[in-house]
Amino acid sequence: MTTAAAFEVNFDGLPGPTHNYAGLSWGNIASGSNARAASNPREAVKQGIAKMRRLMAMGFRQGVLPPHERPHVPTLRRLGFTGTDRQVLEKAWAADPSLVLSVCSASAMWTANAATVSPSADTVDGRVHFTPANLAAMAHRAIEHEVTGRVLQAVFPDPARFAHHPALPGIEHFGDEGAANHTRFCDGYGAPGVELFVYGRSAFDKAAPKPAKFPARQTLEASQAIARLHGLEAGRTVFAQQNPAMIDAGVFHNDVIAVGNGTVLFHYEDAFVDTPKVLAELRGALGPAGFTAVEVPAAAVPVADMVKSYLFNSQLLSRPDGDGDGMMLLLPMEAQETDSVRTWLEGLVGGDGPIRETVFMDLRQSMRNGGGPACLRLRVVLTEAELAAANQGCLMTPALADRLEAWADRHYRDRLAAEDLRDPALLDECRAALDDLTGILGLGAVYDFQREPGGTAAAAAQ
Repeated sequence: MTTAAAFEVNFDGLPGPTHNYAGLSWGNIASGSNARAASNPREAVKQGIAKMRRLMAMGFRQGVLPPHERPHVPTLRRLGFTGTDRQVLEKAWAADPSLVLSVCSASAMWTANAATVSPSADTVDGRVHFTPANLAAMAHRAIEHEVTGRVLQAVFPDPARFAHHPALPGIEHFGDEGAANHTRFCDGYGAPGVELFVYGRSAFDKAAPKPAKFPARQTLEASQAIARLHGLEAGRTVFAQQNPAMIDAGVFHNDVIAVGNGTVLFHYEDAFVDTPKVLAELRGALGPAGFTAVEVPAAAVPVADMVKSYLFNSQLLSRPDGDGDGMMLLLPMEAQETDSVRTWLEGLVGGDGPIRETVFMDLRQSMRNGGGPACLRLRVVLTEAELAAANQGCLMTPALADRLEAWADRHYRDRLAAEDLRDPALLDECRAALDDLTGILGLGAVYDFQREPGGTAAAAAQ
């Protein structure tokens, strides 16, 4: 294991040109409550870029990952629709609009769902390991992992430094939701860490507790498999079951009820089946580094307020510029607008605990689909040598942010309703946008339409 100095890079995902509110994510209350409302894809992109700019200005390192190809015509072809791509889209809408809504939706803008990442300091072979999430619980998300894997390999191409695993088998026994259910604790990013895997149910232990209303998307067996694939040390790996009652309350991922950074876990009361046991295991695994748990009691913040505000779907960050004595929480505006949450946070930052600062940002386009600041980023711990081996075109700079905003202005609509997803012109617009973007980021041909004979948006759309 390496002990080289390292740092965290947050790779944020860009929403695609078909960013919409189809309400397909069962168990995600925000997604369901905004179903079929009109969205603003251009505004969604710019809100995400504004967050990246804000963090870059504070000294944080940022990367960017592209959206997925949508509508995903290859999926419709596998479902029996034939003809040109435009005809396939038209036939699918005539047969069942829900099919088109499904292949126009993706979770790629929420890169916490993209993969599980283990830094080189934790792995037996000293490489950074990536496993794309199979997202098997939702039909519209289960088609993502192949392209996610291509993108990650294009961003982290050096096999001497990066290990890429295929997604786990896409069956219910190995449902995997990526970093949304994974947290790493460490005393310094370059030191060996402790990796916490949170699951909703056991696929094989039928007597284990499980939610009654909403699906538990992550399984214990998937988490265990990823730990094996990444070569993690057993004594520095903790598995914890999410409280089923919280899943039924709308906490579909662990990152809606807990977030960690360094040696700190910020969590809600009774986040886990046996919260005291989980905290004790983390303390034991971290050893001399120490461990601090900051718990929000239900008496102070009701469950409904916690879920609607996305209090825990925040980024818990250590300021790299050394400005301030403690950690910072980057939260959505909804947290500031929820009275109980705002009051509790005021007391938190006014105390002597590890969290001393709050920053609120407008991410409403994402929030209406059930994704806050923590959903929008994939945390990748890298050494300087590993960063140098990564695709430099995907590392965010102010100049790249300018280019991406101009790109969105060229290609994105400022209003999109469900009915618009049947428009064959939107198919052409999306492919033109993605062709342009892969050139900007230097990714090569990662999309299916680019890999077909002809290899261009125009040729593939004919």
